[in-house]
Amino acid sequence: MDVLCLGELLVDMFPGEIGRRLVEVSSFCPKPGGAPANVAVALARLGRKSGFVGKVGDDAFGHHLATILAQEGVDIRGLRYDDFARTTMAFIASPDTNTAEYLFYRNPGADTRLQVEELDLSLLQSAKVLHFGSLSLVEEPIRSAAMEAMTIVRKAGGMVSLDVNYRPSLWPSEKSAYSAVMEILSKVDLLKVNEVELLLLTGEDDPERGSELLMELGPAICVLTSGAAGSYFRISGGYDYVQAFNVQTVDATGCGDAFLAGLLSRLLIYEDWHYGLSPDDIRRHLLYANAVGALTSTKQGAIPALPTAAAVIDFLERQPEGSM
Repeated sequence: MDVLCLGELLVDMFPGEIGRRLVEVSSFCPKPGGAPANVAVALARLGRKSGFVGKVGDDAFGHHLATILAQEGVDIRGLRYDDFARTTMAFIASPDTNTAEYLFYRNPGADTRLQVEELDLSLLQSAKVLHFGSLSLVEEPIRSAAMEAMTIVRKAGGMVSLDVNYRPSLWPSEKSAYSAVMEILSKVDLLKVNEVELLLLTGEDDPERGSELLMELGPAICVLTSGAAGSYFRISGGYDYVQAFNVQTVDATGCGDAFLAGLLSRLLIYEDWHYGLSPDDIRRHLLYANAVGALTSTKQGAIPALPTAAAVIDFLERQPEGSM
């Protein structure tokens, strides 16, 4: 198994109109989503072996989502069904094409109820990478399940990828989110943040200084995504910025997940991200990741918009010389 993605698999309710806030949207359309699930599907479309670990409700939406992952080639042996809580839903609005508002129906959501004893030990031990987001650290029992999964994968020699993916409405406070992420950073190999999350964790809004502070806490690679403005990286060998591609954005939802899947798909060629990576290597891989994210933004819906490896290669080959 290349990458196991743990966490939320849910129904994204996308707005019928762009340019309106949540309370102004007149209709919504259900689409499959959830950040770790998006990453799992994106990896499968990019030609990597991915699996999903998590929980959905034993309801129509939950079974539908499981079917979609399986049809996309994602291994769902780690997926469980909950007979108490419903499958989580997230209502989304897009006041503009690069901004999203979220309202989660999760009280509790089935995704939060994954238990340690429901983890598939052999599946976790087979993973080269475990990827998850901080939403799996908000509450129990999934918090304990995520921590145990991380321990199992690391003990088996695998790497850990964390997307902070901060959603303020789901945390009791900024302090609780800060504490939960800081607690595990020493066990994280790849860390992804955006500008808001960088400020939350470091008090810095400067990517160069902020990424330096985060690297001191343990990660081998720190990446910061800035949407249409591009991305930054820091490894032990240096720091740099990689420009984004200019595309006609329809919906930015899921672009960060797509970016991360693109980067993970390239990092899998290395046995250990702590050694042998040069700034030129990361710069090249982030260019690819930026392309995956850019293509995802050209369609609505996270999973439906994710590109294949062939589409990414074709996109990169069509870029004007000197633009990459």
